[in-house]
Amino acid sequence: MDSALPDDPAEDRSLRLPAHCTTVSAEDLRVRLVLAADLDGRIEVDASQVESIGQAVLQLLLAARVETQRAAQSFAILQPSGAFLDRVRACCLAEPLGLEPQEGGLH
Repeated sequence: MDSALPDDPAEDRSLRLPAHCTTVSAEDLRVRLVLAADLDGRIEVDASQVESIGQAVLQLLLAARVETQRAAQSFAILQPSGAFLDRVRACCLAEPLGLEPQEGGLH
C-alpha cells in the first residue's frame, strides 16, 4: 500500500502523495492530514510523483485546505506533477486548492 508519509512523521512532516491516488489510499491520506495538522498546524503536500488522482483524494485535499484556512493555518501543495495539475484543472479545482491566483489578486 502506498503511504502518504514516511514511517517516522517526526522526521518529515510533509505528506507525499503516491503515484496513484485512489479511493483505497484516501483513508490513509485522511488520517495523515489530521496528524499533520495536529503536529504543527502547517500542511505541505508533495504532489510531484502523482500520475493519477481520484475524486476521493481531491475532496480530501480541498477539505484540508478549507479547514486550514478556517483555523488560520497554512496549506500548500508542493511541486505538483503535470498529471496532478491536469486533473485539478479539469475539475476546476486549481484556484480552490491554492494553485492559481484568484481573480483580482493572489490569495
